[in-house]
Amino acid sequence: MENILVAGANGTTGKKIVNLLKESQYFNPVAMVRKKEQINQFKSEGVDTVLADLTGDLTHTINGVDKVIFAAGSGGKNVIEVDQEGAKRLIAVSKMANINRFVMLSSMGADNPESVKDLKDYMKAKQNADEHLRNSGLKYTIVRPGTLKNSEGTGKIEFKNKLNKEGEISRADVAQTLVKALHDGAPYNTTFEIIEGDMFISKAMNELNVSVY
Repeated sequence: MENILVAGANGTTGKKIVNLLKESQYFNPVAMVRKKEQINQFKSEGVDTVLADLTGDLTHTINGVDKVIFAAGSGGKNVIEVDQEGAKRLIAVSKMANINRFVMLSSMGADNPESVKDLKDYMKAKQNADEHLRNSGLKYTIVRPGTLKNSEGTGKIEFKNKLNKEGEISRADVAQTLVKALHDGAPYNTTFEIIEGDMFISKAMNELNVSVY
């Protein structure tokens, strides 16, 4: 089984990612947490953990790790230091450790921050992090969901390099897409947008044929 570091494991989407990895026959989650009190929560569920802050040294987080999912975020409180520079720090140590694949949870609108006035700073941070990942030399997949909601997942999405329309998607379906992107047979060095749709996620990942940035 491959060890998957999940940055942002204690977040709403992050917890769903960890649970999916825990149920997988292919992957073993390693939950990256920022606070010591969060460790016991994951350990009680049999999940490996690593204590680290995205604003600090991350060298130790990557020991024994095969692939990475970056699903962390500051909630708009510190977008430069966490969403942008934190991602860059983790990309840097992943590069040094020859990580096999880096899956980035981004956001629809990150390709054009100026178009999302209320979230311009956040989108700019995500855009910079995405660009840094593309130029890192790592195998990557960047997933840009529409507006996240907490409803049950359908297991289905609509996807495209650029959808040119807005839409919503459940966190559960985003988590499933991110985990599917870890598989060796899934496309890499790609960036695509997702919203709720009619195609099963597993089929979408098989058919994904988007432009390489």
